[in-house]
Amino acid sequence: MDDFSPSDLKSILHSKRANIYYLEYCRVMQKDGRVLYLTESSRENLYFNIPIANTTVILLGNGTSITQAAIRMLAQAGVLVGFSGGGGTPLFMANDVEQPIEWFTPQSEYRPTEYLQGWMSFWFDDKKRLSAAKMLQTARIKYLSRVWQKDKDLKQNGFDLNGIESALDAFNLRTDQAQKQSEILLTEAQLTKALYKFSANATNTEGFKRQHASTDLANDFLNHGNYLAYGLAASCLWVLGIPHGFAVMHGKTRRGALVFDVADLIKDALVLPWAFICAKENATEQEFRQQILQAFTDHKTLDYMFDNIKEISLTNVNDSDINNEKSPSL
Repeated sequence: MDDFSPSDLKSILHSKRANIYYLEYCRVMQKDGRVLYLTESSRENLYFNIPIANTTVILLGNGTSITQAAIRMLAQAGVLVGFSGGGGTPLFMANDVEQPIEWFTPQSEYRPTEYLQGWMSFWFDDKKRLSAAKMLQTARIKYLSRVWQKDKDLKQNGFDLNGIESALDAFNLRTDQAQKQSEILLTEAQLTKALYKFSANATNTEGFKRQHASTDLANDFLNHGNYLAYGLAASCLWVLGIPHGFAVMHGKTRRGALVFDVADLIKDALVLPWAFICAKENATEQEFRQQILQAFTDHKTLDYMFDNIKEISLTNVNDSDINNEKSPSL
């Protein structure tokens, strides 16, 4: 490792990195210049390499520990580390409702400032912040439409736009007419309810009700997939240097609210349908995780997050934009 610098470890752009890891019942350590995780059994100990230069997020679940040396190397490579409950979700949601996963971000004095400055140029203006929220919501629906039209596997499982066109049209109209963030949140809740109903019907899931603390597979997979999406969103914001507290929709009093805003760009398009499909197939947690991570890669979710947040940050949201919002380019 003496021949490498931190900049060498970050040579792969975060938007192009392929790996997200969820680890449990293991020890993460540095050995011979590499970051490894060790699993222990009655017969033997097994070491597995983590390619940190091509990794975006590592989630540490139950029964994990990590060494200071490993954290140092992960920080040099710009990898976000999160501690979570079992399966990537909190064991007890009530313990910390606002921050169910505690993200540890690498410390760097050399991250770009242009995106933070651009974000702050409009954030304190209520109307411009509302306009940015509308741009995010428009991009969210465009991504869902693009993915569902393109993905053959989703189509084979009944996920196409024919059954939700009216809900999407109503969402676009109400979002465009919204005068404050609370109206957008209400419109979002109505769309989410319609998407849950559509997904349950498409997969013949009877009696579904969204419950974060539930133990049925669909809810478990939704929780798991959502937290993976939060990891991608947190990574995007860290790379661009935008603090997680400067949300445009989920409220100014939640310290991680912007992570939720950014994750919403891709959750409905990918996490929601695959959670129901995998639950229908009685998939294991590992099988669901592999499926959703492959979907993230196939549909370039990180690229989409970066493109939209960068464009919103660098767009001068003036009065004319407020009356005629333009969504970030796809």
